[in-house]
Amino acid sequence: MNTAKSEVTEMLSVLPENCSLEDIQYHLYVLEKINRGLDRIETEGTIPHAEAKERLKRWLTD
Repeated sequence: MNTAKSEVTEMLSVLPENCSLEDIQYHLYVLEKINRGLDRIETEGTIPHAEAKERLKRWLTD
């Protein structure tokens, strides 16, 4: 598992040199959301595609 510092270092290495602090904050936010989602998958598991589709039915249109 990567440490937070190594993840941030890797993220910064792929951002352009002229990125703003706001750009960095946004990427940190997205990275944190992804990590929380992955942690949640490990603790709570996932749901089948059909169940997800049923839950989202009122928003999905064919």
